[in-house]
Amino acid sequence: MLAEFKKHFQDNFEDLKKDTFLLAISGGIDSVVLAHLLFKCNYKFALAHCNFKLRGEESEKDELLIHDLSEHYNCKLHVTTFNTVSYAEKYKVSIQMAARELRYPWFNEIVNDFGYKMVLTAHHADDNLETFLINLSRGTGIEGLTGMPQKTATLARPLLIFSRAQIAAYAEAQNLIWREDASNADTKYLRNKIRHELLPTLKTLHPTFEMNFEQTIKNLQGTVALLKNYIDELKENLFQEKKGVLYISIQKLKQLEPLDAYLYELFKAYGFTSFVDIRNLLNALSGKAVFSKTHRLLKDREYLLLQEIQISDEQEYFLEEGITEINHPIKLKVTTTENNAFSGDSNILFVDKKTLKYPLVVRKRQEGDYFYPLGMKGKKKVSKFFKDEKMDMIAKENQWLLFSDNKLVWIIGKRADERFKVSDTTTTILKITVH
Repeated sequence: MLAEFKKHFQDNFEDLKKDTFLLAISGGIDSVVLAHLLFKCNYKFALAHCNFKLRGEESEKDELLIHDLSEHYNCKLHVTTFNTVSYAEKYKVSIQMAARELRYPWFNEIVNDFGYKMVLTAHHADDNLETFLINLSRGTGIEGLTGMPQKTATLARPLLIFSRAQIAAYAEAQNLIWREDASNADTKYLRNKIRHELLPTLKTLHPTFEMNFEQTIKNLQGTVALLKNYIDELKENLFQEKKGVLYISIQKLKQLEPLDAYLYELFKAYGFTSFVDIRNLLNALSGKAVFSKTHRLLKDREYLLLQEIQISDEQEYFLEEGITEINHPIKLKVTTTENNAFSGDSNILFVDKKTLKYPLVVRKRQEGDYFYPLGMKGKKKVSKFFKDEKMDMIAKENQWLLFSDNKLVWIIGKRADERFKVSDTTTTILKITVH
C-alpha cells in the first residue's frame, strides 16, 4: 500500500510535495494510517485534533494518543476543545453536523494563521460509497451521486482510492496503534447502518461491486463536468451584469425545458435550492423576492434581479461643514467655485452655499420623500420620480439622496432641487461632484 500511496500522491497531489500541510487526525485507524504513510514518504505535515467532548474519558485518551504521534513524527500539533452538545442544542442540528460545522472553520483558521498549503482528511473509498448511498436514500441531484472530490481548493483526500479493508490490513502489518470509537458500531446512525448491514449484502451480490461503483462515480463525475460547462455557457447568455447586479430575462427562462431542472442548475451556486420558489417568482408581482443565505432574487417587471445580500448598520451619513470629501457610502467631493457653467454631467451639482444648513445628510429614500425638481414648478414625490425614470427595484434601493435640514438637495447623479440652485444673488457657489 505504501508504494501505491506514494505513486498516487505524486500523480495527483504534486503541488503539495514541497509544502507543509495540515492533517486532520481523530486518532481512529484511517487518520493514523494516513499520518504513517505521509511520514514514510517524508512529507511535511502538522496535525490538527478536535476534542469534541462526546465520549468522556475516551475523548481524553484520543487526545493523548495524538500527542504521542506528534512527538513520534516530530511535527507541530494543534488541539482544540468544543462543547459539541451545547452547539447542537443551540443551533438545532445533529451531533454529527455540529462536529462538522465546528471543525472545518477551525481547520481553515489554522491554515490561514500558519500558512499551511491545505487540509488533508483520511476519507477512503468506503466513505465515498456510504455517502453515495446516504444521498441516494435521501433524494439528491446528480452531484450528490458523484462522491467526494479528491481535491478542492482547500481540502485533499489522498486515501479515496483505498478501501477500509486495505487500510486495516496496512495498520495491522505496521503494528500501528489507533483508537476505536464505539459509536461507529451503533446502527442507530444511518451511516453505520449502511456500513454494517447494507454494504456487506451489496458486496455479496457481485464480486466486482466495489470496482463497478468506482467506475460509476467516474462516469457521473464526467457527466457533471459536461453539465457544468453547458450551464456556464447558458449563464453567459442569460445573466447580464450591471453594477454588481445580474439581470435575467424572465421570458428567456420560461422557454427552458424542463424548467425546474434548469432553474435548479442555474441558481444553486447562489444558495437557492428550491426551484419551486424560483418558478413561482417568475409569475409573481414586481417587488416579490426570495432569499438564500447569501443572495436575493427579486422580480422586477421583465427580469429577475440577482444580487448578493449586503447588510449595513447605518442609515444616515453626515457631511459636516468644512469637510471637502467623503468616501462612504458614496464618494462625494465638495469645492468652492466661481463658475457654475452647465456641463451636462449628471455627476456634478452646483448649489448656493447660503441655502444649505449643515450637517448635510446622505441616505436612502424613505416613505413620503419629495423634492422640487430643478426647472419645474411644484413638488414631486421621489417614488414618482423613480417610476418615471423607469428605475428597477434594485436601482431604487441603491439610490443615494443628499439632504439639508430634511430638505432634498439632490437625487445624487440624477436630479437637483430647485430650492438650492445658483441665482444672481449667490455669493458662494459649491460644486459637489460624485467621483
